[in-house]
Amino acid sequence: MTVVGSARYRLLRVLAVLLITIVIAAAALFVAFKCSPWPSVLLIRREFSRSGIESDAALSHRVPPGIRTQAAIQYDPSDPSALLDIYRPAALDGRALPVVFWIHGGGYIAGSRTEMANYARILAAGGYAVVAVDYPLAPEHPYPVPVVALNRALTFLSDNATRLKLDRNQFVLAGDSAGAQLAAQVALLVSSPDYAKATGMHPGIARSQLLGTVLFCGPYDGRAIVSEASSSWLARAFVWSYLGSPNPPVSTLDVFSVASHVTPEFPASFISVGNVDALAAQSYALADALRHQGVHVETLFYPASYKPPLDHEYQFDLTLPESNDALKQTQAFLLELTTHKNSP
Repeated sequence: MTVVGSARYRLLRVLAVLLITIVIAAAALFVAFKCSPWPSVLLIRREFSRSGIESDAALSHRVPPGIRTQAAIQYDPSDPSALLDIYRPAALDGRALPVVFWIHGGGYIAGSRTEMANYARILAAGGYAVVAVDYPLAPEHPYPVPVVALNRALTFLSDNATRLKLDRNQFVLAGDSAGAQLAAQVALLVSSPDYAKATGMHPGIARSQLLGTVLFCGPYDGRAIVSEASSSWLARAFVWSYLGSPNPPVSTLDVFSVASHVTPEFPASFISVGNVDALAAQSYALADALRHQGVHVETLFYPASYKPPLDHEYQFDLTLPESNDALKQTQAFLLELTTHKNSP
C-alpha cells in the first residue's frame, strides 16, 4: 500500500506540475497576443505564404507560352529588398508596352510579388508589361512606408521606361486585398494635389501618365476596418501592425480612407469583390463614391444570395466560372483603357 500510494502521489505531483506549466504557457501566450501583434503576424505570414504559393502553382497550366520575365529588378538602390519583376510577351520585346503595376495583398504584413507570378503572366499575354512589386511589410515598416516605397517604384519605372521598354504614358495601378487599397491610395496621391499635400508625399508619376485602376477585394474605409478589428483577431493584427495601434488616431484613419477623398480626377476604375467577402461593403462604397464624382467605374459584384458563395480573393481561383469572368472583364477593361489612349 505504501508503494502504491507513493506512486500515486508522484503521478499526481507530475500532473499538477504539467497543469501549472500549461496554464503558465497559456497565460504567457495570451499576454503576448494582447501586448504585441507579432505572434499573430508570424502565424499569418506562414499561412499566407503557403496559400499564396499553392494559388500561384495552381495557375501554371493557364500560363500561355512566350512570356518573358525580367526578375528581381531593384527599384530603390538604398534597399536591397525593393524588388520588382516585369512580365511581357517575348514577341513584343521591341515595343514599349502599357504598364499594369500590380500590388500584392497580404494584409500589409505578408505576401510577395512571386506569389502572383503566373497571374501576372496571364495578364501580360494581352500585350502588357505587368509589373509585380514587393514593398516593405508591417509591422517592421508601418504606414506610410509601403506607400512611399510604391510611389518610388513608379518613379523608377517612369524614369527607366526607355531602357525597360515601357510606355511611360500608360500606367494602370492594380492590386488585390491590401494591395488594392495601396493601389487606390497611390492613384489618389497621383490624382489629387490636395491629398498629396495632406500626406506630404510627391506623386511618383504625373496624372497624365495614369490611365486607370483595377481593384479586387480591398479595404477602403479605415473606421470600418478598426470596427471589424474589435471582433476579429485577423483584422486586429492587420490594423495594429500597419497603422501602429489597435485604435489608430482619427487623422491616420482619415488618410487611409480612400473612398472619402476621391475627386473627379481619380482615374477610371474596375472594381470587384466576392459576395461573402467581409470587405464587400467597402468595394460597393468606393464604387458609389467614384460614380458620385463622375468617374468612369466598371464593377463586377454579385448578389448576397449568389451561389456558390465567393469569398475574399475569389478572382485567383480560375477553376471557378466567376473567376474566369473576372479575368475576362479585367482584360476587356485594360484593352478599353489602352485602346482609348492610343486612339487619334
